[in-house]
Amino acid sequence: MELLVVAGLKDWFESLGLMEKHAVLAASVTAFILVLIISWIAFLVLNRVIIYYLKKLTYHTQTTWDNILFEKKVFKRLSHLVPAIIIHYGVTLVMEDFPVAVKVIQSATYLYMVIAGLLVIDAIINSAHEIYNTLPVSKNRSIKGLVQVVKIFIYVLGLGIVISIILQKNLTTFFAGLGAMAAVVMLVFKDSILGFVAGVQLSVNDMVRLGDWIEMPSRNADGEVIDISLNTVKVRNWDKTVSTIPPYALVTESFTNWRGMEESGGRRIKRSINIDMKSIHFLSKQEIEKFKKIQIIRDYIEKREIEVEQYNKEHGVDESMPVNGRRLTNIGTFRKYAEEYLKRHPKIHNDMTFLVRHLQPTDKGLPIEIYVFSNDQRWAFYEAIQADIFDHILAVIPQFGLSIFQSPTGDDITRFLEHNRETDTQKLF
Repeated sequence: MELLVVAGLKDWFESLGLMEKHAVLAASVTAFILVLIISWIAFLVLNRVIIYYLKKLTYHTQTTWDNILFEKKVFKRLSHLVPAIIIHYGVTLVMEDFPVAVKVIQSATYLYMVIAGLLVIDAIINSAHEIYNTLPVSKNRSIKGLVQVVKIFIYVLGLGIVISIILQKNLTTFFAGLGAMAAVVMLVFKDSILGFVAGVQLSVNDMVRLGDWIEMPSRNADGEVIDISLNTVKVRNWDKTVSTIPPYALVTESFTNWRGMEESGGRRIKRSINIDMKSIHFLSKQEIEKFKKIQIIRDYIEKREIEVEQYNKEHGVDESMPVNGRRLTNIGTFRKYAEEYLKRHPKIHNDMTFLVRHLQPTDKGLPIEIYVFSNDQRWAFYEAIQADIFDHILAVIPQFGLSIFQSPTGDDITRFLEHNRETDTQKLF
């Protein structure tokens, strides 16, 4: 049909007085312009009519993957291939008398189709990645690094095809030359290669997931993982800054992943208070009676008092000396009070490690360590629980005749010197 059109145009131009040679050229050019117009009309029909109604149809379906394909412009980019195909095959029919022009135009359409094809493949890969992110498994396994590797491979392949079209060389020649430049390629893509290998290790060993809280002091990172890509792992720190870490650093260097804590259902509270050892003593009868009024340790004191009396009687202990036999102490009674108080605290996890213990005495006193787990892992709430516990503990310690160790401050030294000065003045008068 197209050949008849060209022949008809040739006859028409000859009737206008053009020489046969010029008439053939004018007819071929005019026919090629008609091919361009047809390809443009086909493109408009695809974009303005078919894709428009197809989009309306997909948004009324129950599935989401077709919506994602539209959002990533897969169909819109596909529509660019249609006019290129029309021009590619149409030019051979309308300009067969000009093989050089046909070859140039076809090479141009090849380039256009390759670039459009790369964009279509890129859109399809992006759509597949987006669809994967809607699946539950994506929460534990990020494939962003793998997607980027596939894209790099596709673009390198596309670049090779483009160069082979421009230079009119076989594609294998391009890749043969690329193989000779392997060392240069390795150097250029070093970070990408290391990132890919590290990404595979991170994924296979389930070391890091999106949303994990990781802490890596060597990289100034302490926060939530918000992105895992081929070359970077982005961490939004708790001060709202963002740290960027190479994936291979997470494999070769040490870091802390707090996911285990989050999955356990508890968050550790580990803090100690230094008790001034000069304030530790045996309990007197009056103190025992006083502590019996503390409800949460009343049963403990009564039970311990009976045990101590029975032991001392059975062993004929001379109770005139406190060091003989067994005695209740204020530090032991306080430790028991702290245990009972924490057991009754609604925010403490009683099924996890639960300790109130002595640590090694130092020149700063006797440390009493509280080692328990809160049942609320949220940072602000966890800090509030911890503060509430130690507010109470610090306030109640003096009730047991104990003192908290605190290094002397400048104010303490000033008052001491003033007291000595007043004492010396009184002695003089």
